[in-house]
Amino acid sequence: MKNYAVMYSNTYTTPEDAKGFISSLLPSFAFYPSMAKTAYFANKEAKQGKSSDQAWVKGSLDIIKALERVGVSLSFDNLSAFTELDSPCVFIGNHMSTLETFVLPAIIQPHKPVTFVVKSSLLTYPFFGDLMASRNPIALERTNPREDLKKVLSEGTEKLQQGKSVIVFPQSTRSTQFDRKKFNSIGVKLAKKAGVPIVPLALKTDCWGCGKFSKEFGPIDTAKKVHFSFGAPFTIEGTGKEEHARVCDFIETSLEKWSE
Repeated sequence: MKNYAVMYSNTYTTPEDAKGFISSLLPSFAFYPSMAKTAYFANKEAKQGKSSDQAWVKGSLDIIKALERVGVSLSFDNLSAFTELDSPCVFIGNHMSTLETFVLPAIIQPHKPVTFVVKSSLLTYPFFGDLMASRNPIALERTNPREDLKKVLSEGTEKLQQGKSVIVFPQSTRSTQFDRKKFNSIGVKLAKKAGVPIVPLALKTDCWGCGKFSKEFGPIDTAKKVHFSFGAPFTIEGTGKEEHARVCDFIETSLEKWSE
């Protein structure tokens, strides 16, 4: 197993002493310079062909620490849902903000090699486009659903057969509200074709808001706690409709619990 700076155990909650007094006074102004520095150097290494799994995780950890310094509290729950699996899997989750793209590598990669299904436009973004491309994601145009499905099934199955898990956000766009009618079954179809388990993922990351001029750089609201929760893995039997509903139920139940 590769050596990583940190491997989170089954659960994690930000320590009370993680917050910096000065940086927490103006969280957005304190966070983004730190985030930009981390992303810039990680992207630069990727552009030079020097990216590695360890560097990806380190950058992700740096983002987590930067969030915690400005006063964001994070909670990770039930990581054993995938750490105890002896096979790759398909993570299927809701998509709220930019935060999960930066944070999930530190949670999952040290335990299980992983990549994302992403919009192809992300691979040309400044600061992290080259880094994302270096992780060999499944990049979709999002203009032709049928072609996107074919690509996910083809490339996703190949990656899973090679031992690499895949993170899928079936929503067409990020949203702070979960609507199962807009949550397609592409992840379930991939898991069924590849014959691997599904691990449901519910997340609440709306502390990282959408920006006025760029969705990637919105205000950081430290009053909103960050949650990542993984559901028990399961395999698909039959058409996959029941399993798709099971993923949706897990996400809805988790979000309702966190809103109480």
